[in-house]
Amino acid sequence: MTTTPTRQRILDAAIDLFGSRGVDAVSLDEIARSVGIRKQTVLYWFPSKDELVDAVLEAVAAELHVSIEAAIRSADDDPLDRIDAVIEAVFRPAVRRPALLGLVREVSRLPDARADRLRQHVQPLVDRGVDYLRLEMDKGRLRQGDPGLVAGLAYATVTGIATEPEVLRAVGWKPSLPDLRRLRDELRSFLRAALSPTT
Repeated sequence: MTTTPTRQRILDAAIDLFGSRGVDAVSLDEIARSVGIRKQTVLYWFPSKDELVDAVLEAVAAELHVSIEAAIRSADDDPLDRIDAVIEAVFRPAVRRPALLGLVREVSRLPDARADRLRQHVQPLVDRGVDYLRLEMDKGRLRQGDPGLVAGLAYATVTGIATEPEVLRAVGWKPSLPDLRRLRDELRSFLRAALSPTT
């Protein structure tokens, strides 16, 4: 029987607690209790709360990167199918672990220096996505538009889910697994309709 390394257990607990309650509301003592270790053990692996927050954000960005890369490799050549696959890959971790959406909310509250460090991890993915949209628009396989704005609108939709849950509740959406899947499917349909070539 293999056991999860202590560092990973700390990260997993921090992801769940930060995502569900917010970074500021969670102490290192609570994370230690959740893992079943002493606070000093948390500090051995992460010398400060700031370093733990950075490690959590890096881990989530890395997981997202791996999921998106796998989705792109497995999708066929049709650009709309690839976009579907990327949306599925972005939502899959959130469906498995809803606290990840809460981390999106926390990213919007980060101090500039930490937000810049996170941006460095995700910027290559963003740049690649915008370049892909531009290429497919130039080929006529996607509706012409501003690829940066299209990528930004898709991102804003996902972050809106995390940061404005009350707006979604006003239209009958609940933060449950079935509704999260329904929301993912609506986003896929919306982007497919919005990006289909008008020929």
